Amino acid sequence: MENSGGIQASLSGRYATALFGLARDENAIDAVSASLQLLKTALAESDDFRRLTTSPIVSRGEAMKAVAAAASSLGLDPITTKFLGVLAQNRRLNQVGAVIRSYATLTARHRGETTAEVTSAHPLTATQVKALKAKLKTQLDRDVAVELTVDPSILGGLIVKIGSRQIDGSIRSKLNSLAIAMKG
Repeated sequence: MENSGGIQASLSGRYATALFGLARDENAIDAVSASLQLLKTALAESDDFRRLTTSPIVSRGEAMKAVAAAASSLGLDPITTKFLGVLAQNRRLNQVGAVIRSYATLTARHRGETTAEVTSAHPLTATQVKALKAKLKTQLDRDVAVELTVDPSILGGLIVKIGSRQIDGSIRSKLNSLAIAMKG
């Protein structure tokens, strides 16, 4: 199996690579991507679900039952459901967030896209995401997949991270720069 640009080096990267390979073989890359987005939302919005994935005191059996119930209620595809069961069985549910990120990167590479991690103070509308993708495509001269994160602490604006490059257009950053300049 190829290294995929460093993704495989980590435990979560190995899991993501295995999941991606299975999804590709079953022609289910998009279905798994959609399920992982639902899972990402559930992790962000449900304290109970987040605790299930991070608590060391949840037994293997309890974790497997809870994951199966969560997968069913979220309507996850069969591949992602089985994959979560494997993570629970191997006591690796704490890796699920990193697996989701790595899988998104693998999917973008498969499609010939670059992945941009975008942090905004408020959720972006579909129109804003489309405009952002178009702007990034113009600048990078290739299609761009975006991983959206909401962080109210940036106050406004965006932080865009593409590989090792980061563009910080957040209001928090501008205010900090202004405060430093005023002290100076």
